[in-house]
Amino acid sequence: MSPPLLQVVDAGRRYGGSWRFPTGRQPARWAVRALSLDLDARESLGLVGESGSGKSTLARLICALEPPTTGRILLRGADVAALARRGFGRRVQYVLQDAAGALNPRKTVGQSLALPLQRLRGVRRRSLGGAVARLLDRVGLSPELAARYPHQLSGGQAQRVVIARAIAPEPELLVLDEPVSALDVLVQAQILALLQDLQRHLPTAFLLISHDLAVVERLCPRVAVMQDERLVEHGPREEVLRHPRHDYTRRLLAAAPRAAAAVPRRMNGN
Repeated sequence: MSPPLLQVVDAGRRYGGSWRFPTGRQPARWAVRALSLDLDARESLGLVGESGSGKSTLARLICALEPPTTGRILLRGADVAALARRGFGRRVQYVLQDAAGALNPRKTVGQSLALPLQRLRGVRRRSLGGAVARLLDRVGLSPELAARYPHQLSGGQAQRVVIARAIAPEPELLVLDEPVSALDVLVQAQILALLQDLQRHLPTAFLLISHDLAVVERLCPRVAVMQDERLVEHGPREEVLRHPRHDYTRRLLAAAPRAAAAVPRRMNGN
């Protein structure tokens, strides 16, 4: 039997605990502690918890941007630290909350999308224009936006471009860290509708990180809940969100806003 796409095995991440002049030894602080979960191919898992619970740190560990202090992170049975040295970006992509900050201000949208197409997919230069246009269309944007720079985009357009760049190499796993929290309510609904469409048509697993249970409920059949660096509850969406076992999950549910309503995918003005 083949292993899950992603396995997080007793992973922890500790910061501090080293000597720093002139303050002396900095106290150690755990950002993620003894956490285990898995994710199958084409599955969508929602990771929820309040700010500071360790969600984004876990995302960085999974994307091999930081090493775990304890435990292991495996992609199809192989340690991501080793995979990071040979084509890891082709298999795992990371979508950040700050879309505008994630784009190079000196590159046009077309140039930003062309880079992963060339380096990770091997698209030839003569085919780049068409490939970029298809990517923009895939995320509900006009191909004309390829000539724009990041400062010429709205927040929703910038987030769509970042999503387009992430799906360009056709990854096995897409890690989305609060992808709609910086957007207004209407644009949030549009981006969520886009993500639902991508889930239906891409052979990609989604790990969606959010503090908003309504967002996770809409997109993810499985839910995991973090509190104070630990995983306190996880399971099928209906079980966790309808019949939570942990008091912290019940408190999150009591404070959760209503899920955003579905809207059409193509909205070039936002």
